[in-house]
Amino acid sequence: MKSRTSYHTFKTDKKMEFINITRTVAEEVEKSGIKEGMVLVNAMHITASVFINDEESGLKEDFLKWLEGLAPYDVDRYKHNLTMENNAHAHLKRTVMGREVVVAVTGGKLDFGPWEQIFYGEFDGQRPKKILIKVLGG
Repeated sequence: MKSRTSYHTFKTDKKMEFINITRTVAEEVEKSGIKEGMVLVNAMHITASVFINDEESGLKEDFLKWLEGLAPYDVDRYKHNLTMENNAHAHLKRTVMGREVVVAVTGGKLDFGPWEQIFYGEFDGQRPKKILIKVLGG
């Protein structure tokens, strides 16, 4: 079995933002030379996420609004904010959106269903954070 590991750093312009990273992941799959296997993509920070969904601006706005309704930015609302950083809302949003995705690699390409794309979700941004991309297979 072969593997390829890479790390990519993102620094968002906004505190909460989604970045389509599908092309980045596809490029790493191609560089790996792996034709059959899988790729793991995970956020390496507790206030960021990696998830799969549709590349549609209205849907991304809906996600941001929905997440803010579930875990609003409110410094006084969370115990975490009394003793640590003022980012409890970001920890909660990450828990809902997930840490990682695994995608099949078939014929050297990401094997997606219709409309699927990979996103990096940032919930406490404007500072550098990393993701891991690990391609495994043969």
